[in-house]
Amino acid sequence: MGRERDLFSTEIVNRGIESSGPNAGSQTFSVRVRRRLPDFLQSVNLKYVKLGYHYLVTHGIYLVTIPVLLLVFSAEVGSLSKEELWKKLWGYDLATLLAFSGVFVFTLSVYFMSRPRSIYLIDFACYKPNDDLKVPREEFIEVARRSGKFDEESLEFQKRMLMSSGIGDETYIPKAVIGSGESSATMKEGRAEASMVMFGALDELFEKTGVRPKDVSVLVVNCSIFNPTPSLSAMIINHYKMRGNVLSYNLGGMGCSAGIIAVDLAKDMLQSNPNNYAVVVSTEMVGFNWYQGKQRSMLVPNCFFRMGCSAILLSNRRRDYKRAKYRLEHIVRTHKGADDRSFSCVYQEEDEQKFKGLKISKKLIEIGGDALKTNITTLGPLVLPFSEQLLFFGTLVWRHLFGGNNSGSSQKPYIPDYKLAFEHFCVHAASKTILDEIQRNLELSDENMEASRMTLNRFGNTSSSSIWYELAYLEAKERVRRGDRVWQLAFGSGFKCNSVVWRSMRRIKKPSTSPWLHCIDRYPLSNTQYSP
Repeated sequence: MGRERDLFSTEIVNRGIESSGPNAGSQTFSVRVRRRLPDFLQSVNLKYVKLGYHYLVTHGIYLVTIPVLLLVFSAEVGSLSKEELWKKLWGYDLATLLAFSGVFVFTLSVYFMSRPRSIYLIDFACYKPNDDLKVPREEFIEVARRSGKFDEESLEFQKRMLMSSGIGDETYIPKAVIGSGESSATMKEGRAEASMVMFGALDELFEKTGVRPKDVSVLVVNCSIFNPTPSLSAMIINHYKMRGNVLSYNLGGMGCSAGIIAVDLAKDMLQSNPNNYAVVVSTEMVGFNWYQGKQRSMLVPNCFFRMGCSAILLSNRRRDYKRAKYRLEHIVRTHKGADDRSFSCVYQEEDEQKFKGLKISKKLIEIGGDALKTNITTLGPLVLPFSEQLLFFGTLVWRHLFGGNNSGSSQKPYIPDYKLAFEHFCVHAASKTILDEIQRNLELSDENMEASRMTLNRFGNTSSSSIWYELAYLEAKERVRRGDRVWQLAFGSGFKCNSVVWRSMRRIKKPSTSPWLHCIDRYPLSNTQYSP
């Protein structure tokens, strides 16, 4: 069998000896955890720092130019007396004054017309399934055993993965999986699960915001695995009888970071269509992606992914300024798909028994760490205080100019303190191991990672919607205050790593509806409760 490494850097070591016969020999396995997320302190690529500063200069050129022009004008006018000023003004002929005024008005018009409208997040909703869909970890193994699809070695592997995952005993699995044990990867079951989670989240969103479905002009739905015809976006339009000219988009195959990609697309559509609403729905169909084979690299998603869906309402209407919860500040997207290893590290295919599933490469943690490093390096200049940027950029340049990159050098670049840029962190709840490594590399506190860890424990890995369950946790704890900055960070197949930054428009009180309201007083869990 050799070696296999799963998604979350748990190495399965084959210590047995096989005979030549197909079923001969005995094998024993041990599990040891290896940290394989790249240390961000060891290497930072200068070109991504330059890219971040390019974004900063591109969007901040007016803020630099206007004060300079005002300073020059003030210096010119301030040196003249009142009489000299009038004499100078009357000294110009009418054509010169008109030309100057025309250029001034034209410049202002171009500036205000080209300046992007603010994008506001009015509110969002996260679907909470019924309690009869809760599956504790021990029951999960029994469900897998009753299905008759797995041998004892596969069941033991899933049990070890599950117990070390950081997932608790209250996550949700569709009835199609926990029921008869028959195949759940059917179009009928996929549509049933999609209807349950999407309509559940959207019903709550429309009720909370008071916006009618017919008022929505842009609809973006993302679901990586399940993409029926008609599409999921068409299902929503049909169910809510949306207007005929709604701009709808259905994103598929883009992994756990697709929620941020969907927000980016909705933002671009709103910039082209003023005074409108956009709805973004992020979900994944767990039952349709349920793997029933024995290949370990394809069993991992079964252990981590759980039911979930989020729906958010965006607006570019200026009159929504007062009622909006957040304003969109930045979106930074990183795509490593040009590299063959990155492209194939999460790959949907059939195994030898023709069962479909997601094959997870043993290099995923390494590849994901590289994409994450690129993303946060690009984001840094846009969000970090100037003092942090100066220290970071100075030490980085020194390292490149004076040989700090030599393998024997102990000098490391200064890694900025991202806690100075953000008050709240919503890191995609993929697994306990990944969250541990991100916390260690970015030197984040336990409180910074609390929303991610508790979401993983309570709801599992809900794919692209997980960052919204995390924000819902922060709101249920009433931690978000006016002016706070929220960083949502997600990564997924392709390989992609994406960031979105929001700024709170007001103090967020505990919402009347939330997936956390029934249990928020039990969280955060202690280290003893949370540890496997």
